[in-house]
Parts: sequence; C-alpha cells; structure tokens
Amino acid sequence: METTLDFGQTIDNLTAVLTEWGMSALGAIAVLVVGMWIAKRVRVGLRSHLGQAGLDPTLVPFAAGMVYWGLMAFVIIAVLGIFGIPTASFIAVVGAAGLAVGLALQGTLSNFASGVMILMFRPFVVGNWVEVAGVAGSVKEIGLFSTVLFSGDNVKIVVPNSQVYGQTLKNFSANETRRIDLVVGVGYEDDLQVAHTTMLETLTADERVLEEPAPTVAVHELGDSSVDFVVRPWCRAADYWALRWHLTRRLKEELEAASCSIPFPQRDVHLHGQNGQG
Repeated sequence: METTLDFGQTIDNLTAVLTEWGMSALGAIAVLVVGMWIAKRVRVGLRSHLGQAGLDPTLVPFAAGMVYWGLMAFVIIAVLGIFGIPTASFIAVVGAAGLAVGLALQGTLSNFASGVMILMFRPFVVGNWVEVAGVAGSVKEIGLFSTVLFSGDNVKIVVPNSQVYGQTLKNFSANETRRIDLVVGVGYEDDLQVAHTTMLETLTADERVLEEPAPTVAVHELGDSSVDFVVRPWCRAADYWALRWHLTRRLKEELEAASCSIPFPQRDVHLHGQNGQG
C-alpha cells in the first residue's frame, strides 16, 4: 500500500513538473513567435519609412537590420527568463564573450565603425571620383567593412573603411565646378603683353570656360629658362579633363601663332681658357 502511494505521488509530481514546463514552453514559444513577428514588422516598416524619407539606400538596410537584431536580443532574453534561466548571468557571459571577440577582431570592428561613420556623414556617394589611401577612382560600392573603387583604367580597388575614414580624403566630385591649374612658359625675348592677351583670348573663346569665376592669367615666376604664367580657368567638374587636355594643346598653338616661343630648359656655358686664351 505504501509503495502504491509513493508511485502515485511520483506521478503527481512528474505531472506537475511537466505541466509547469509545458506551460513555460508554450509561453516561451508564444513570446518567441510574437517577438519575431513584431521585429520583422518593425524592420519592414522602418525600411519603408527610411526609404520614403530619402535616406541613403546603402544605409537603409543597415539601420533596419540593427533595430531588428536589437529587438531579437530582447526577445531571446525574455524567452530565457520564462524558463527561469538567470538573464543577468547570461548577459554578463555574453558581454564577456563580446569583449573577447572584440579584442580579437579589432581591425574588423574598426572597419565596421568607420563604415557606419561613412554611411552616416556621407563624405562621398556612389559615383564620386575620390582620392584616398594613396589611390584614386570612382566609388562603386560603399560597404560596412570596405569601399570599392574603380580606377581610371577600370581596375577594381577595395579599400578598408578604416583607411578611408581615418585619412585625408579628396572628393573631386563634391562641387559642381573646378579650377584648372596650368603653368605655361614663354621666352624672355617675347612680348609678355602679347602672350597674356593670347592666352586670355584662348580661354574665353572656349564655351566650357566659365565667366564666373573669371579665368586668371598672370606672370607667376621668372624661371631659369622661361617666364612662367599661371593659367587658371574654371569649368564644370564634368568638363575638367577634356578641357584641360584641349587647352594644353590650344595654348601652345595660339602662342606659336602669335610669335611667342615656348622654350625648353637650357643653360649658358661659359668657357674660360688659360693664359688669356678662350
């Protein structure tokens, strides 16, 4: 009789435990399913809202993904709490593991942090021509860890974001206009006013040269072999290289037509002989 009572008590205890765990499991599943559904809905809604707000297309999935995984972290902690697992200890373990991983992945995290800063502050966008980390090219892709450039001869260059954001960056496409800086030398025997007028007329004759700011032509330096002029016209950024190459040729042709010489480097050598000879 005593054995029967013990067996019955065991069944009752087992039933109670299974019922309690079953309810916990059902609650945990419910929290997990509802939490995942809410996190997904928030992610979809956030992506739609940020897209309509005109946020950079590269930044939209990143921001939505960060919010989604943040919500999922809270959901997982809530599920663990339902099962009676001490979440404080779990968070501490996760934090310690995160610190260890962070120390091991310093370079990667540095690239990630720089990628976030680039996407937030947008010192350049896809399509800009930039020079950074000793290389220059057109921006084709801005990722979280690296930026992809295509050079002028169509070579793909992958630059870690820590080098992009942590160094001086030149964005040649940031402004609508650019100034072309040329140095043109003429002979010392040439008429400087004629040379000045010829070069200024050559600039103003090209419709790609902007009237404002006005182009500059001025004597810059008395060189070893020539009188050097600075020639500085302004143009639209899209016309920069085509106009630069064209003006380099036209200035030479027009100066020669105006009887101005473009001297090459030269030296005067004086020989002194011995005993009064030479």
